[in-house]
Amino acid sequence: MGFHKGRFLIRVCGDRAVILRSEGKDDQTLQSMAIGKKFVKQLRNSDIQMSNDEENPKVRASQQGPENLSSDEIQATWYCGFLQKLSIYGIAAGYCISASLLSIINKWAVMKFPYPGALTALQYFTSAAGVLICGQFKIIEHDPLDCNTMWQFLPAAVIFYLSLFTNSELLLHANVDTFIVFRSAVPIFVAIGETLYLKQPWPLMKTWLSLATIFGGSVLYVVTDYQFTFMAYSWALAYLISMSIDFVYIKHVVMTIGLNTWGLVLYNNLEALLLFPLELLIMGELKKIKHEISDESDWYSFQVVFPVGLSCLFGLAISFFGFSCR
Repeated sequence: MGFHKGRFLIRVCGDRAVILRSEGKDDQTLQSMAIGKKFVKQLRNSDIQMSNDEENPKVRASQQGPENLSSDEIQATWYCGFLQKLSIYGIAAGYCISASLLSIINKWAVMKFPYPGALTALQYFTSAAGVLICGQFKIIEHDPLDCNTMWQFLPAAVIFYLSLFTNSELLLHANVDTFIVFRSAVPIFVAIGETLYLKQPWPLMKTWLSLATIFGGSVLYVVTDYQFTFMAYSWALAYLISMSIDFVYIKHVVMTIGLNTWGLVLYNNLEALLLFPLELLIMGELKKIKHEISDESDWYSFQVVFPVGLSCLFGLAISFFGFSCR
């Protein structure tokens, strides 16, 4: 994206701006500097004329064909593309690492602290509080809280809460292998949901073959699972349904509600946290917690606090990387 101001061209690329001086065909790169979202907004709202390839491709093509681009502009364009790809692969890698480690950490945490609802509530609290505190100190930027936006986001928060709750219940009643198998089957239903609900094109045949291979492996695991229990697979089915709906619907919210990544993290976790008291009453977890308190359990020991705290930190990480991917 480029902004023209007099004889200058400011090419915005992610969180950096490459400033060019336009002098016919002898453009010179003046500066490459880090910028923030506020700077980009100021550029868009000022009297600077924006030239965007997607918005006006014919004019852009007539003014600058590939043969008319200077070496500095070619370098700036390549730099923008490189940063964009690096950002995409970095976010995808962060999500994969967070998701894989969180599965093991959550299993560890729920074995030491066998209250799935309370554990997920602690994760919500850590994520929401972390965003608010970092935003207060200007470390990150997030959208301000708004009652109307919270109401619009409520269905997504409910689905998100159900997906994480069934996640914890599944890890409590089954092993990590069963959890990974059912999680790997989620993309199949997400692909169908995106096509039918979000009007996305159907995946390619190669994609379907890959998904079918994953699904076949999942079915084979279920058939040969010697630890099969009705309770565990009931939660596994509930997890599969809730996660599939969560991925599709939250992607719809991300595309339409207009919040930035940290704003989505804040709204999602804060509203899910507000649903926790309802879960305490429905699942009867409150009575169990009161009984443990009266028995003076070892909640404050390092063996409990460490895995629970680690799960909360990774919950914040996967929340950020998950919304960034979507």
